[in-house]
Amino acid sequence: MKTILQWLRLSLRLAVCLVIGASLVSCGGLTDGSRSPRSPDTPAAKPGDKSAPIPDRVISLNGRCTQTEEDGFREDATLTVRNNEVQTIAWQLWVGKRGSCNFKQADFKQTQMRPHIELSALDGSGCKLVVWQDPRRVTLAHNGCQKRCSPGIYEEAWPVMFDPASGFCAKTD
Repeated sequence: MKTILQWLRLSLRLAVCLVIGASLVSCGGLTDGSRSPRSPDTPAAKPGDKSAPIPDRVISLNGRCTQTEEDGFREDATLTVRNNEVQTIAWQLWVGKRGSCNFKQADFKQTQMRPHIELSALDGSGCKLVVWQDPRRVTLAHNGCQKRCSPGIYEEAWPVMFDPASGFCAKTD
């Protein structure tokens, strides 16, 4: 049973990461957070189009997600955002008993507000935190942040998702 749960977790989170990557790549044409990458004569993306850019939504969230899963993975995350401006980030996640990752707001500077929120590490490591919202959840993800994790666990350190209505952990089913 534990192996099945780990496989399901890996499959779900891999799918989330693929969507993150596709969305961020599709936003690569932005020159600043205020302009759309489409020119006036470029048609809008169709629903279900996997390469569509992240919707430009105003994110406001008072989020708190603390949970432990059967296989020992757990997370403790606080995310407060007002009109796309990050007020608070404190996020620690554990990959079973093998190690953890830790992200503190004091270590980051917000560098982008739209169409998704992006924070860059102050230490020049290239580590970025990314926040975006879809209709079902607000996602906080990391990219290039191996130095903030115990050795050997980074590939299993997945995003945390918040329910935009309640602020608690989003359901992943």
